[in-house]
Amino acid sequence: MTYSTTEIWFIIVALGVGTFLIRFSFLGMIGARQMSPMTLRLLRYTAVAVIPGLVAPLVLWPAATGGQPDAARLIAAATALAVGLAARNVVAAIFAGAAALYATQYLLG
Repeated sequence: MTYSTTEIWFIIVALGVGTFLIRFSFLGMIGARQMSPMTLRLLRYTAVAVIPGLVAPLVLWPAATGGQPDAARLIAAATALAVGLAARNVVAAIFAGAAALYATQYLLG
């Protein structure tokens, strides 16, 4: 199925408006109210839930290797996980994983 340029822009604008309205319904309408402690506690886990969902496909089915897992990415993911658990620091885990990825790719060719 092919779309014209006008249809594509309509879809982009519609999705943008829809995303704005979804976020506004939560943040804009109740943003001035005090949230319950339980809600605040649950919102702290948003990043913990989202980041693995973004990273896992890049590690297990990377586009750079045609969708096949490779040693460099698995080692980098394991390094990031180990540093994250040991240091309890997300930024340190990200930098350690990136360094492990580039070092492993350099060493493996």
